[in-house]
Amino acid sequence: MRIIIAGGHGKIALRLAARLKSGAVGLVRNPAHVADVEATGAEAVVCDLEKASAEEVARIVEGADAVVFAAGAGPGSGAPRKDTVDRGAAVLLAEAAERMGARRFIQISSMGAGKPPAGGDEVWAAYIRAKTEAEDDLRRRDLAWTILRPGRLTDEPGTGLVRLAPEVPPGSVPRDDVAAVIMALLDNPGTVHRTLELVSGDTPIIELVATE
Repeated sequence: MRIIIAGGHGKIALRLAARLKSGAVGLVRNPAHVADVEATGAEAVVCDLEKASAEEVARIVEGADAVVFAAGAGPGSGAPRKDTVDRGAAVLLAEAAERMGARRFIQISSMGAGKPPAGGDEVWAAYIRAKTEAEDDLRRRDLAWTILRPGRLTDEPGTGLVRLAPEVPPGSVPRDDVAAVIMALLDNPGTVHRTLELVSGDTPIIELVATE
């Protein structure tokens, strides 16, 4: 399979690419990040989704079996980049996938999306608003989409044990386990057109994804 991963140098994306190896294509905006992606066994393609045209992204997506949106403006970015990356880049990639027939689409969102922002500051509100609008756009498309809303992300070793459901209590989850869940979702058509929240739990990933 050929899997396009937006945000290819991100911590979740690199973990996912290491699992997929030669089947993954990581999109990076900084050429200096190419070597890190290639070190996982994946292919790296330089593409800045904040600046790329729809035609350019469509050419990259052509022939893909699935697309994973794992990009984000990241900590320290302001409200404008939450919109251009967390919403705008997601919409651009989904448009390219729909146009080129790459129907399986996994979108990494965030717990809290789909609701008015609770607490936080202006940047947090912009982030939640961007994630919500990206989700809404994806649901309108003719794609076999799944939206994954992880809780607070950590770099602790994965346990392979999670809680995954349309709604779960707030919590954290290792990035290792998020990557493992994405792998399982890609292989499970029963999760199409589902919005699922994810935190650490006590159920094996494969067993849990199979029931969703």
